[in-house]
Amino acid sequence: MKKNLFISHDANRAGGQIVLLQLLRQLKQQGLPMHLLLCSDGPLEEEFREVVPTTRLPRLGDVHFSPLVTKVLRLVGWEERIKHRVLAKRWAQFRAEMEAQSFGLIFANTIAAAAAYRHLGFLSVPTVLFAHELEMSIKKYSHPDDMAHLMANTNHLIVVSKAVANYFKATYQYPDAQISTFQIIDIPLILQRIEEGRKTDIRKVLGVPTNAVLIGGCGHAEWRKGNDVFMMVAQQVIQHLGERPVYFVWVGMREDSELYEVQRFDAERMGLSERIIHVGLTSEVFQYLSQFDVFTLTSREDPYPLVVLETALAERPIVCFEKSGGAPELVEEDAGFVVPYLDVVAMSKAVITLIENPDLRRQQGKRGKEKVLERHATDASVAKVVETIRRLNP
Repeated sequence: MKKNLFISHDANRAGGQIVLLQLLRQLKQQGLPMHLLLCSDGPLEEEFREVVPTTRLPRLGDVHFSPLVTKVLRLVGWEERIKHRVLAKRWAQFRAEMEAQSFGLIFANTIAAAAAYRHLGFLSVPTVLFAHELEMSIKKYSHPDDMAHLMANTNHLIVVSKAVANYFKATYQYPDAQISTFQIIDIPLILQRIEEGRKTDIRKVLGVPTNAVLIGGCGHAEWRKGNDVFMMVAQQVIQHLGERPVYFVWVGMREDSELYEVQRFDAERMGLSERIIHVGLTSEVFQYLSQFDVFTLTSREDPYPLVVLETALAERPIVCFEKSGGAPELVEEDAGFVVPYLDVVAMSKAVITLIENPDLRRQQGKRGKEKVLERHATDASVAKVVETIRRLNP
């Protein structure tokens, strides 16, 4: 088999990138020859490099000179011109290095790789697209021309949920026969990290009572994730339950972001700054997921977020919105609650029901874990990927 070139748009600690990292680890054990094209940096870059040889896509932002040279070039007005000349040389070197690798297949992880894919036309090899996105993400993270080019050249599409499959069939008329629908996660690794996470008393870390009920949310701060909805649910639930020690904890919001400031502003004016807690970016996510009592997926759109699968494996019930992506396909009627789209009142009532019924929480949490183990067995999912790669790159 020739080498397989994987593309990741960056190395941020987010669902799609984490799933790719887990997949690469599994494929390395299968002995597949691989190389990674990383389009931008991020905290996972070192971990990627530990698993697979990695090349960074040339970027103008990576062209730097010494302070003295920069000062001189600016004085004569040549800084941008010289930077573009350096970048052009790096592109020529990049192409030569890629052609020398003798790749037999391109595996694009997420539609955000569409822009980089346009630069790889000289490879002329089959392409697999692993799509984690729905309508709003595709509009935000890709250009229509780049997407059209990628879809026209995709030989096989892997999607994470039926919701994503239906979107690609309807929007791009992509043939059903060339679509595989499954999620790829490293279940043994996740279960190990859940157990490790439980060793830390997160209530003590947060400075809340030992009997506190923790309602969790997780993800980057953006409109799609429904951070504002999380705040409104928190307000309704806490007001309904009065003095009961219920705390809402959102993990993963950058403390230097504008939305973080807005959320803290709102929490203060709600009179809930002590009861709504925002945890910044952290590598210790499992300390929280493993000890939340209920997980609220307030996303307006989320294809099939990794955090939902991780939460289910931690045996925690999930409340999510219908028509928001793939999570309802797992939650259904026995692993939490699926409520009408953006119905904050319905989500609040579901959370209250779970808070007031510990046995129901345990029952639904247990069922969620069972369904992930039944439907997303790591070996079976990896085997499907290997089969697809070997068929296109024999």
